[in-house]
Amino acid sequence: MLKEHDAGTHPCTKEGFLLMKPKIAFVTPGSFPLPSSSSSSVERVVEELVPLLPPDVEPRIYGRTGRGLPAAGLLRGVRCERYPAADKRQYVRSVARSVRRFKPKVIQVENRPSYAVRLKKSNPRARLWINLHSSTFIGKRYISGTALRRGFRSASKIIVNSDYLRQIVARKVPEAASKLRVVHLGVDVNRFRSRFSPEGKARRERLRRRKGWEGRKVILFVGRLIPIKGVHHLFAALPELIAKHPKLLLVVVGSPFYGSHRTTPYSRKLRRMGKKHPAHVQFVPYVPHTKVPDWFLAADIAVVPSGKREAFGLVNVEAMATGLPVVATRAGGMKEIVRDGKTGYLLDPDRIVAQLRDKLHRLLQDDELCRTMGRNSRERVEQHFTWRHAADRWLALLREDGLL
Repeated sequence: MLKEHDAGTHPCTKEGFLLMKPKIAFVTPGSFPLPSSSSSSVERVVEELVPLLPPDVEPRIYGRTGRGLPAAGLLRGVRCERYPAADKRQYVRSVARSVRRFKPKVIQVENRPSYAVRLKKSNPRARLWINLHSSTFIGKRYISGTALRRGFRSASKIIVNSDYLRQIVARKVPEAASKLRVVHLGVDVNRFRSRFSPEGKARRERLRRRKGWEGRKVILFVGRLIPIKGVHHLFAALPELIAKHPKLLLVVVGSPFYGSHRTTPYSRKLRRMGKKHPAHVQFVPYVPHTKVPDWFLAADIAVVPSGKREAFGLVNVEAMATGLPVVATRAGGMKEIVRDGKTGYLLDPDRIVAQLRDKLHRLLQDDELCRTMGRNSRERVEQHFTWRHAADRWLALLREDGLL
């Protein structure tokens, strides 16, 4: 007779042996609590992907405390433990102790390679994976080259969200190249409804009436108002587009900081640029991610003029899921998402303003082209960029290691 196992685990057999589904610890940076409507994309990825991994694994999420949140509880069915994180060293020590009690097969460190050595030292029997969401925290500002190489040596796998980021990491630490694996991110296609579905079409019409957008051609930017996101390029292209398309409306949704309406010299500069075209520009301060789907659903075209360091760009797949053509920079991981001439357009970073004018003009003057590219966008997301696809790619890495 089999003995009763710990709650949340189920035995299975493989080649005659009794196996337990592997325990996996996901350690978030401690920057934002989970759940949170004002977190960065790192926490959002964890919140979306990890609950899709059971029943194949028993995951546990570690994050920071938050107002109104218990020290431990369930996050979409997954146990989440929370610790104070104002002092990041103390946060890592607290998490390391808790992880040691959990006894996972794998510890995945989210976007903070500087945490890797401490967690591995505290849990030497666990395999350690590092999941990089961007190149930011492998830069000298956050970690020395020596510490980065030490962190990478402690890891058996380094996950990145694009082939672009894989190449960046491989160039920076060549000896880690064999450990790199790409897991593209996804989108919830049930929350980000297609404008071509009956429900999406009806909601889109209601939203446009409510916003006063009927009869307007709406270009939408959603993101942080920081120079690397390239919104100033969009404003530089605007005067000529307005002259050709007097019903154009540019809507800029976002603020410089997550979950805050604080301004910066750059965001104030953008507002001054917008004031030159008051009938054609609308600024919307930071909105929680739960509200983002409706902004895409109500728009006509999404623009992502980011700089060369954009590792993936979740905003691209979110816009595409709602059936929008996306005009984005041919840079970073975005060229792995947007199909030039099919789901939108990719722009040469060195000719971005001129090409923004040209590509947006094409879309603004051709409704059928917008619809065709929008349908292609939704189809591409359904085929490649759902969270279910991302979860399956992640589980394949466990199988690669013989853990499933």
